[in-house]
Amino acid sequence: MRKKPAPPPPSDQLIELLMEYDPAVGELALAVRSIMLEEAPAAVETVFKNYAIVMLYSLGGKWADTFCHIVVYSRHVNLGFNWGARLPDPERALVGSGKQIRHIKIARPEDLKKPYLRSFIRAAIKDIQADRANRPVKPPKAAGSRSATAKSARSKSRPVRK
Repeated sequence: MRKKPAPPPPSDQLIELLMEYDPAVGELALAVRSIMLEEAPAAVETVFKNYAIVMLYSLGGKWADTFCHIVVYSRHVNLGFNWGARLPDPERALVGSGKQIRHIKIARPEDLKKPYLRSFIRAAIKDIQADRANRPVKPPKAAGSRSATAKSARSKSRPVRK
């Protein structure tokens, strides 16, 4: 059996952001990140902070190709699946009731040992690959052309006020 390559180290930006959190939560976040990148070594990682630290994982770096995310909260970490509602979940491990996103809450190191974490990551990758394969191919735009949605709001006709 071939050993998977070690994931790349976290960026300085991520380490700096995690310094604001409890060290135990930061360690959980880095452990989840390692699992993610072991299962998806070719994934593009995007890190930012809004109300929480967010790490997005996509194929090719496009927003539409994002298949998983990790969100770091003050007391736990969520491993989220952007199209989790489409993933098979016979054990009902995924949390969420919306049309699209599901997640797994990770609050303790023991939670990292659940075998379905890796299974869901692999399933999410297969799902987004299938989705990408089924998308229609857009023809390239001619130079200087504008799409109908790019028109400014001023070009719409407005009633004249007197």
